[in-house]
Order: sequence, then structure tokens, then C-alpha cells
Amino acid sequence: MKLKKLTEFLNEILSIDKFRSDSSLNGLQVETSDDTKRVAFAVDVSQKAIKKAVKWNADLLVVHHGLFWDGPAPLTGILARRVKLLLENGLSLYAAHLPLDAHPEIGNGAQLAKLIGLEQTVPFGKYKDLLIGTAGSLKRTTTVDSLSRKIARLLGHRPKIIKNGPENIKRIAIVTGGGASFAEEAGEKGYQALITGESSHASYHFALELGVSIICAGHYATETLGVKALKEIVEDECGLECRFIDVPTGL
Repeated sequence: MKLKKLTEFLNEILSIDKFRSDSSLNGLQVETSDDTKRVAFAVDVSQKAIKKAVKWNADLLVVHHGLFWDGPAPLTGILARRVKLLLENGLSLYAAHLPLDAHPEIGNGAQLAKLIGLEQTVPFGKYKDLLIGTAGSLKRTTTVDSLSRKIARLLGHRPKIIKNGPENIKRIAIVTGGGASFAEEAGEKGYQALITGESSHASYHFALELGVSIICAGHYATETLGVKALKEIVEDECGLECRFIDVPTGL
């Protein structure tokens, strides 16, 4: 499959043009060979992920956290070494940050909501002009500890729990990755718990005063879900050989 055609497919699936306010440069970041037969997927671009993709003979690496943030950057140091490694090995790079957080079906939040059984889900988590998470209700009331154990089984990462709200919960908000700051919005909208990736010191007292528990299930672990779901779509609809490259950080 031609890289241009695959890029257009990804751009359309992820509605890339709607996310211009994202700090990430979403879309094709590095272009090498035109023909694409193998596509690797990873959460983060790193030398380790690039080398694993190269070893597998991938033509394209699709990541959630790409190379370029907040505008132009000099190609020096680590950034230069990563770009050089991509170019020398004919490996193109595509990044989807907020488009892969906010997607209503394959997004990180939507996938996690599906895993834990949230119903009547709605977009949640206002960031600039975007809603980048999801929220809903469990079928039955559960406890913070019970939900945390379930998430640990599903994601293979033991959550850190900040118990600032009621022990029994049903209405849950989700913003994966570094979404602890959305505890304030969760409390204001009547959600009893927020599931995110990692905690935030600044968010603690907002959550405490609004009665919201924060379940920090791992930045990496909560954001493997979107790239894995996107991988399935590319396999099924484009007929390409795909592989998830696992480079966990433990965070």
C-alpha cells in the first residue's frame, strides 16, 4: 500500500484536521519509502521502539507520542538521533496524540470505558476547544478498591488510588495518560471517580474538596489501548501486516 494512501486513511479515521489546537504535530512526521507492507504500533517514539520496529522490517511506525511538540524544533541531540535512525532504516513515522485520546470508538478513553463496562457514555474532559475523554455509569455500584483490582487485571498495571470520594461508586470519568487535572471537572459534573494514568499534586485538593477519587492506572498502560485498536483497523481494512511494539515504562 502506498504511504500516501495509508496516511490519508489514518487522517480520515482519526479526524486529524479537527485537532489543530493539540500541542503535538499529528499526522505523518517522517516520510521515507513510499511502499508500506508492515506497520508497527507503539505508545511512544523512542530509540528502543524504533529499533524493534526496524528489526521486524516495518515500513511505518504509528505512535501516540511522536517527535514534535509545540512547534518547530532543532534537529539536534536525541531528536536528531531518532530522526537519523528512522531515515537510515527507511522507517516512516506517524503520530496521533489527542485524535487517539478523543476518538469515540477506538480512543484510549472509549476503549477503557468498554473494558470496565461503562454504559451511556458521553464525551468528557474539556481541553481548549476539544473533549478528549469519556464518562458514563457502571451497570452496578462497586467500590473504588474493586474497580481498581479489575483495572489491574485488565491492564496488567496496579493502579495508585487517591481516595478522596465515596467508597461506593457508579458514575465514572476517564481521561487517560496525564489527566489528573480533570478531577475538578469530574467533581463539578457529579462523577464519583476519575480514571487516569498518573497523579498530579496540583489536582489533589480539588479532588478532595469535590469528593472525587482518582484511580491512576498508569500513563503507559492506559494509552496502549488506542494504538492497539487502531492496529486492528489497519489490519482488517488495509490488509497490512501489523504488530504492537511493547516498550513499557512502568509509569
